[in-house]
Amino acid sequence: MSSYIGTPTSRVDGRAKVTGQAKYAGELNVAGLVYGSAVGATVAKGRIVRINADDALKVPGVLDVLTHQNRPRMADNDQAYRDDAAPESGAPYRPLYDDRILFNGQPVALVLAEDWETARYAAMLVRVEYKAEDHVTDLHAARGSAFVVEKPEKPRGDAAKAFAAAAVRHEAEYFIPIEHHNPMELFASTVVWSDDGKLTVYDKTQGVQNVQRYLCGVFGLKSDDVTVMSPFMGGGFGSGLRPQYQVVLAVLGAMSLKRPVRLVLNRAQMYGVGYRPATIERLALGARANGELEAITHEAIAVTSQYEDFSRNDTGWSGILYKSPNARYTHKLARLDLPTSGDMRAPGAATGVYALEAAMDELAVALKLDPVELRLRCYSDRDQNEDLPFTSKSLRECYRQGAEAFGWSKRNPEPRSMRDGKELVGWGMATGVWEALQMPASARIVLTANGHTEVATAASDIGTGTYTIMAQVAADRMGVPIDNVTVRLGDSTLPACPIEGGSWIAASVSHAIIGAADEVRGELLRIAKTMPDTPFADALAGDVVLTNGKLARAGDVARSVPIADVMRHGKVEHIERIKDNTFADISKYARNTHSAVFVEVKIDEEIGIIRVTRAVSAVAAGRILNPKTAGNQVVGSVVGGIGMALHEETLIDHAFGRIMNANIAEYHVPVHADIHDIKVIFVDEPDSIINPLGMKGVGEIGIVGVAAAVANAIYHATGKRVRDLPITLDKLQRQL
Repeated sequence: MSSYIGTPTSRVDGRAKVTGQAKYAGELNVAGLVYGSAVGATVAKGRIVRINADDALKVPGVLDVLTHQNRPRMADNDQAYRDDAAPESGAPYRPLYDDRILFNGQPVALVLAEDWETARYAAMLVRVEYKAEDHVTDLHAARGSAFVVEKPEKPRGDAAKAFAAAAVRHEAEYFIPIEHHNPMELFASTVVWSDDGKLTVYDKTQGVQNVQRYLCGVFGLKSDDVTVMSPFMGGGFGSGLRPQYQVVLAVLGAMSLKRPVRLVLNRAQMYGVGYRPATIERLALGARANGELEAITHEAIAVTSQYEDFSRNDTGWSGILYKSPNARYTHKLARLDLPTSGDMRAPGAATGVYALEAAMDELAVALKLDPVELRLRCYSDRDQNEDLPFTSKSLRECYRQGAEAFGWSKRNPEPRSMRDGKELVGWGMATGVWEALQMPASARIVLTANGHTEVATAASDIGTGTYTIMAQVAADRMGVPIDNVTVRLGDSTLPACPIEGGSWIAASVSHAIIGAADEVRGELLRIAKTMPDTPFADALAGDVVLTNGKLARAGDVARSVPIADVMRHGKVEHIERIKDNTFADISKYARNTHSAVFVEVKIDEEIGIIRVTRAVSAVAAGRILNPKTAGNQVVGSVVGGIGMALHEETLIDHAFGRIMNANIAEYHVPVHADIHDIKVIFVDEPDSIINPLGMKGVGEIGIVGVAAAVANAIYHATGKRVRDLPITLDKLQRQL
């Protein structure tokens, strides 16, 4: 039978989603369901003096109003509130725990009512009196008090001295504002209470077992007392890596009333559950006259909360991409009175590589070099941070294929030299890079005598295509049509799997499936050896394959036996195996994905309107298991990168510490009219080292470098450099 791996297979969960059969966390209906509505703080820092819920409790249909004063018991130590994605240092936020206010919008009460409209109305009647304290929510105002975070990137040589002596120098500061994830699905939890005190929690999350462990810690429950389900998720982008406060509040409500409770956050409340941190990036690049780098200094100051230290790698990416004998990296955090910042698609890389690639473009201008040529002259074949070779790095081919598909050779390098009628035309490019990670994971395969295969793991599918990848790998390894494969995931009772993030799930789960399938095949071979006139008497595990519903000799599929006959002979109705993934030790290698992004912009010279009219993203990510779903991922990432460059910005009124555009009307994201032609190229990149399938993840790589490519194209079109994102009409108009 032909292989499913490597083919553009349509999503196996697509029909359920488009017909409404797929149910999300806020859609489960059960008898006696109670609805919750959270009340948010109106100050950014301080204490609750008193809460008056009398008017709310008088509303017909209101069952209770929970506050820190009357809630069920919760743990009293920081460790109980830690989760798999929590920062290593700091004290995790405890929802509805005490009278302290840590950020504007923090939940201070939960109204529980017989219907959602009543809960929402009654929430507006809860009166809270605060003792406000001075707060700070402005990164620029707090940058002087930022503190250094220890990061693994080691300095090389003397960057300051080499920069001072360099023939050509570029030094500048770049700014990326706070951005929010804004997935379509709101954060929601439906908690079903059983008479025996056990809980079934339907939650929007990227890690059901992470949430299950978290709830057990917060409420002092045994693992058997809590099951967390999340079979479908309407977008995450990293926002669901950590348990969000609505799941705690919903459990509090269910425990208090001993009834099922649903809590769905509204769009404004979604702005209180994590975000891409605002970051100030300073780059200093020193080069020889021929463009070879002599010095790189990359410093970052990023936002975190007052209570946790969240940070990611912004500064070390140049060591993977470009040769430089001298380099220095510094990462700092500024504490603000905001929720803890968090992971958002390609955390650290999306921000740090934006600054790096914009700076490289500015260096190319100073050197009068083509931007692609500069990158090729600085190309590094080793990870300089760790002095390691790569398992594979086809970035040169990304540059070549991307430039050819885009038509880069036709670019006039002079700014403001290309036009289309009244519009200035600009062509820009940038490099992308991300980690190729793989994590411990387990999978279970159950094969029945009729040839049906069920594959199961606790992984999540946040829209990336995990259902489909699992079905493809299982179908290939079990030798059955993909329609004969059922995939189960998003259930905390299933075999262990990490949170879905970092582009590691596909590689991690696929290899666990392979291991489980191989054990099923081994059991079939053991039984088949006992059959009369067996063709497998002397066969070893590696000598046989499963294909077309049969156990067959590898290389001689005519010597085969139907799986049904083998199982009938063995008097077994099903074979079940659970297997952990295993990977060879490749610590002596650097593991990364790479890309080259080319962008065309057209700008109305009179009013400064910017349009991204074309984009080409050439990606090297090992073997691509499904070009269709992988292509979807990269296209979506490019759209996100365009949003980062031109649209997205969370605006805070620093006098009140309150987000002013906590909605998707005033927080701008790209819409259909903003997106034009996007071409994705997957560069062939054999990698026999990284894992048996030679695969790497693609969820993150597509956004890295896009914002820089857009910014660089805008400079080429106008001759004006805007370094703080997003590049809006007013910023550009001031320079035109």
